[in-house]
Order: sequence, then structure tokens, then C-alpha cells
Amino acid sequence: MEKLITLHMEKLPEGMYLATSNDIQGLVAQGRTIWETIEIARDVARKLLEAQNPDNTLNKSFTLSTSFDIPVILEI
Repeated sequence: MEKLITLHMEKLPEGMYLATSNDIQGLVAQGRTIWETIEIARDVARKLLEAQNPDNTLNKSFTLSTSFDIPVILEI
């Protein structure tokens, strides 16, 4: 099963990126690049979902997609 989640991305003053999500409580990920941050967020999301469902029976409201859209603002 798959579910699309939305990541909120923020560039920190130190140059790192921070990702959070209202879709999965407790999801916080930080990385050096946007793509690294997304990959870390995916791993964190999977671990959070596994912890919420230790018997590995994820219901439809707590499944994670392997791909998702993320809006990115470009400064030109």
C-alpha cells in the first residue's frame, strides 16, 4: 500500500535543510541537501510507522509512498 505524504522543507541559516510533516507525527529530518533530507525523512517515516504498528500491519491511513511531489521555490 502507498500513501502520499507532504514534507515541509525549510533551509536553515547554517545551510542545512529541515523536513517535517503534518502527516506523520514526530517526523523531523535534517540533511545537507534537499535530496539527502528527503531520503532521511523517508527512513524516519518508515521507522515511525513501524513503531506505531509493531505487528507490521499498516492500515491505509499510515502507509507511505515511495515517491511523492514536493514544491520547491527557486531563487532566480
